[in-house]
Amino acid sequence: MMNRRGLIKAGLTGPAMMAAGAGTAASAQIGGGASGGARLSLPCVISTWDFGVAANQAAWGVLSKGGRALDAVEAGARIPEADLKNHSVGRAGYPDRDGHVTLDSSIMDEQGNCGAVACIENIAHPISVARRVMEKTPHVLLVGAGAEQFAVEQGFPREELLTPESRAAWKEWLKTNNYKPVANSEVGSYGATGVHNGVLGGKDNHDTIGMLAIDAKGDISGACTTSGMAWKMRGRVGDSPIIGAGLYVDNEVGGATSTGVGEEVIRNCGSFLVVELMRQGRSPQDACKEAVSRILKRKPQAKEIQVGFLAINKAGEVGAWSIQQGFTYALCDGRKQDTLLPGQSFY
Repeated sequence: MMNRRGLIKAGLTGPAMMAAGAGTAASAQIGGGASGGARLSLPCVISTWDFGVAANQAAWGVLSKGGRALDAVEAGARIPEADLKNHSVGRAGYPDRDGHVTLDSSIMDEQGNCGAVACIENIAHPISVARRVMEKTPHVLLVGAGAEQFAVEQGFPREELLTPESRAAWKEWLKTNNYKPVANSEVGSYGATGVHNGVLGGKDNHDTIGMLAIDAKGDISGACTTSGMAWKMRGRVGDSPIIGAGLYVDNEVGGATSTGVGEEVIRNCGSFLVVELMRQGRSPQDACKEAVSRILKRKPQAKEIQVGFLAINKAGEVGAWSIQQGFTYALCDGRKQDTLLPGQSFY
């Protein structure tokens, strides 16, 4: 009889072999990297999900002019934050179960400086507030009312973030009060006006955009911003504003960001793990795969939810891996600014 370790190993290797072909073939269109990942020319920028294409193009407007990677990722992250069709990031995000829209963001530069805000309300661009935390305070993370107070003191206007569409969706959800995270909501909920409880690709597993850029000087910066899971408990914070979980950058090695159910990423210090694996010689693709594998080995039931990692090393090699199919990531360099690829997965 196969023991538990054997079952887990079989569950990981089988689906992985089935997934290997498509991602490799797709990445070859823009230059194959090590172990199946893509390779970009420098400068470049990458980000999670379909809406990362528009974010990348905004970041490219900075990079293509010789700008700093830090400025690029901030500019890129602000695009989905302002997009009223995006219900998983920024001002149009779905609220918590009490009707409050709370946002989380983090940013990190090539020198290891970092800043973040969590559970901030009434501020449309938390990624820019996170940068102010990094540059204007001795702290890394501000939360809740304190983060909002700091933002206002820095000149950010207070705004009502609960849009009519989000309010209607919340009112509809209250009729059943059925909280169930569902994978790949970032794609399925984009522009949606209805409620899709319990449907793959529905909005109940709210998510994020993670972005990593390398500028013409070879310096790396990253950003991560989200409105978190729809209908979450009041005060819940996921991985996005946690340095080392949702985002990590080491200018000697590369950077990584995550997407999906943040609790599992936090438990495994996911993005830090990916970068450290790259430091040990793993390709970005292999590092992302190993990080997802560790989540599943530690908690096999996690196969029912989605977690994905995206990474880039100093050479411009890119890798991605997720638990379930459906994770996509966007790539941008001097050759092409709108590439969108499917990530490989275990299931």
